[in-house]
Amino acid sequence: MNLFTIDEKKCKRDGICVAECPLKLIEMKESAAVPTPVADAESRCIKCGHCVAVCPHNAFTHMTMNTADFPLVRKDLALSPEQAEHFLRSRRSIRAYQDKTVDRETLAKIIDIARYAPTGSNSQQVGWIVVDTRDNVQKLSAMIIDLLRAMIKANHPMAQSYNLANLVGAWDAGIDLIGRNAPALVIAHGPKHYPLAHVDCASALSYFDLAAPTFGIGTCWAGFFMLAIPQSQAMQDALALPEGNAVFGALMAGYPKYTYRRLPPRSEAAIIWKQ
Repeated sequence: MNLFTIDEKKCKRDGICVAECPLKLIEMKESAAVPTPVADAESRCIKCGHCVAVCPHNAFTHMTMNTADFPLVRKDLALSPEQAEHFLRSRRSIRAYQDKTVDRETLAKIIDIARYAPTGSNSQQVGWIVVDTRDNVQKLSAMIIDLLRAMIKANHPMAQSYNLANLVGAWDAGIDLIGRNAPALVIAHGPKHYPLAHVDCASALSYFDLAAPTFGIGTCWAGFFMLAIPQSQAMQDALALPEGNAVFGALMAGYPKYTYRRLPPRSEAAIIWKQ
């Protein structure tokens, strides 16, 4: 079976699929009625689906993907530039959460959206770990505090630059500045030796971060978890991190305790234009 088939009656030979294939696996021969795959197309195809998605005539069928799984892009749902700007500017890092559990169905739905984030060569190697109870997030936070105590004792360079003593002092006073008493922690991981794992995981978490508010969920990038987990085998064991994988990002998540009502300003973008 060929990598793809094209309906000759629908194809207009416009060459769009040829132009859009990332690896140039489709060619248009004068002798052929429709575009055809190059000689090694089947072994090189990354199954990104661009060829099926871009055809305006619904003429393209890929051997590994059902066209029925390609819903039409709905123009009526497209954001205007003003709506996109308002949505992105209104996104806030949430550090105060309601005493309310986020159900697994909601978290799974947000992850289901986040899995559409781009990955290198469409490798789709991002894995997810979800800690969905406040008690377990707190246990992980306590493990980080133990690590910070050790860093302070060893005069680690981060001890002063990150003011770790204040974080530990706050914890001892009953104030959690590590996990922020979040009811959930969402972690993205990938293969240690895949060179773009950190990029793919950050992209996937960014999708999660932006999709979460539409479900009423607030998020905050969990920097101390991201720093500590790679250094702590105990934390990796507690998370049951798959063998050969590493954590490349984490978000705290929960229902916001307060509502933001204004859009804070930010510094002007520093742009270097090159001609």
